[in-house]
Amino acid sequence: MDYYASSLDHILAELQRLDLLIRAQVWRARRLHQHEQEGLARFYIDEAEVDGLLERAVGSPPWAEIPLPQELQRSLQDTLDRMVADLERRAAASRRQGIELRLIQLAQCFGLSVFDVDVILVALAPALDRRYERLYAYLHDDLTRKHPTVDLVLNLLCPQWDTRLAARTRFAPDAPLRHHGLIQLFEDTGFRQASLLGQQLQLDPRITDYLLDGNAVDERLQPYAQHVAAANGPDPLTGPAELKARLLRVITAGTHDSPVFYLQGDDGAGRQDMAQALCKKLDQGLISVNTRCLTSAKVEDFESLVRLAHREALLHQAAVYWDEFDCLLDDDQRTRREEVLRALIGHPGLIFLAGNTVWEPSTLHRARKFLRIEFPRPTFDDRLRIWNALLPDHSLDLKAVTGKFRFGGGQIRAAAATAHSLAHWRDPDANRINDADLHAACRLQSNRKLSKLAQPITPHYAWDDIVLPPEQTEQLRAICHQVNYRDLVYDTWGFDRKLALGKGINVLFAGPPGTGKTMAADIMAHELGLDLYKIDLSTVVSKYIGETEKNLSRIFAEATSSNAILFFDEADALFGKRSEVRDAHDRYANIETAYLLQKMEEYDGIVILATNFRKNMDDAFVRRLHFIVEFPFPKADERRRIWERIWPETAPRSPDLDLEFLAQRIEVAGGSIRNIALASAFLAAADDGAIQMKHLLRATQREYRKMGKVLTADELVEDPTPAARRPK
Repeated sequence: MDYYASSLDHILAELQRLDLLIRAQVWRARRLHQHEQEGLARFYIDEAEVDGLLERAVGSPPWAEIPLPQELQRSLQDTLDRMVADLERRAAASRRQGIELRLIQLAQCFGLSVFDVDVILVALAPALDRRYERLYAYLHDDLTRKHPTVDLVLNLLCPQWDTRLAARTRFAPDAPLRHHGLIQLFEDTGFRQASLLGQQLQLDPRITDYLLDGNAVDERLQPYAQHVAAANGPDPLTGPAELKARLLRVITAGTHDSPVFYLQGDDGAGRQDMAQALCKKLDQGLISVNTRCLTSAKVEDFESLVRLAHREALLHQAAVYWDEFDCLLDDDQRTRREEVLRALIGHPGLIFLAGNTVWEPSTLHRARKFLRIEFPRPTFDDRLRIWNALLPDHSLDLKAVTGKFRFGGGQIRAAAATAHSLAHWRDPDANRINDADLHAACRLQSNRKLSKLAQPITPHYAWDDIVLPPEQTEQLRAICHQVNYRDLVYDTWGFDRKLALGKGINVLFAGPPGTGKTMAADIMAHELGLDLYKIDLSTVVSKYIGETEKNLSRIFAEATSSNAILFFDEADALFGKRSEVRDAHDRYANIETAYLLQKMEEYDGIVILATNFRKNMDDAFVRRLHFIVEFPFPKADERRRIWERIWPETAPRSPDLDLEFLAQRIEVAGGSIRNIALASAFLAAADDGAIQMKHLLRATQREYRKMGKVLTADELVEDPTPAARRPK
């Protein structure tokens, strides 16, 4: 065959050339050993050996002084010349056939010389066949030294003293072999600070794996990075087309070094999707590095891991993508940041950095081009196009999930895959996604970090569960409509261009305790298919200056990626009126209020503020609210409807329950009615019977006592008969 069928065939052919070099040196070493004493190895240096050492030329091993016979020398050189010519010819033919030869590819990636490639071969040989360990030990005249030393490599590959001396520089720390970590030098355990010539060398395990056609990311790097092959990248049509076209023009402009691209935008803006789509267009993969995870490594390990990441990109002929790079912008990460920047400057390939923070480096510009690209969040049409491409089933309401969940392309693909899994679990035979599967998958893709800062509430109420006047019910439905159609109004109809801030929905629920404020938020979340988080003010407000703002910033940042409804209960504690400034504490409290107002205006989602006392709310907040929903104390007819709806269908109830009487005489809100109904159920369960009026009356007395009230005889008669319970 005129070409190599595989990369391994090429390496085995190269090792035949190495075998020839070793055979010549073994012939010399054997002749040397014939002149030495037989028997056990000597434990001292005799005078004859000293004389021989003094007479030997500098830089030569003992067997190098023994010349090869002229005929053998000529035959060896002729054979080597023929082998080199045949190797070059067949390698060229293999490349024309499209066969990747890893050894040649390695040399091109790292700028290796012919000598460097031969060093790689010498170090690789023991990994393929352990007989090389015995041969190297024989040439060392030491059975414990099974790895080649630098001295052995030089003598095998460099026949002349001057070439050996020049080749020493290829083992310097800044030379490609060691700078890129292709080989590792080490010393015998019994020798400390051995000279360069005395150090042994071995091939880095990842380089061995690469040469043997391995494609797995270096195992030391696997906790922090992954490889995305070009074939697995997203559809090049996804993402902002104009931005993609401009980036592609910059990358392919023909300049020697492509810029370092800093992709700046919110989570879900499609930054990694864009990088992967560009790489797919360029037919190269992507090494995605989790920067935040990498910072958890020890400082002394961080530098080597950064080098490994960029080496992995060269091995895979891939771009490098540093996700969450802006976590290195903090002052305490300066050392790590500088290490990454040094690696960026020396890396010849395509590099993407991704972060939320605006950043312009002060030093990187001088060494390499730097471009910061601002990424807008995907528009409604962009998201809908991706959804339609992934889920072409026309029975699904894709516009609904597109409007509610402002995902990037990667999140949409993950949600679609999750929806397929949910559908298969629900009905393995049909395996068809429905709208419930789709909404559940989208909620699962939402960021769950917010649960560390707020209490997640699983929505389970529906419109029939709440009793409110028609006006308030209509307001709640109007809020849901504004969420469902905001993309149509803002994007398609163009209102987004008329508004700088305030695109979210800020709502105030005001009313006495137990009038349904939390239930209303639950119903809205259930109706919209969004997560609901109740903010615990005790975890937000801090007496330390600046801490409250940090907590609020984290809440709103996580809520943005969670597509969540934020519910601030008893909001007047944090959103109350700003006070007159009398001291530093008042000034700081007003700063907190102003900061909170700013974050609410920036947030694109729903913020619900609940208060028992509307008059305590700051006027600046009230002016900026989109909806104010008053929750009145329920009237008698509303209380009757609440009493009727509070019971589960399976709860046993006595037919003599007089709900009309309770609604007329027991003036409590819906929350108290729920407590009374639940307490009466436990009383009935203890009596091993159905819920009766006596249980309700006893539960009512308990609820009144809890509220600090007393039931008088005029309000209620405890006679269980209907006649005795009539109002006087």
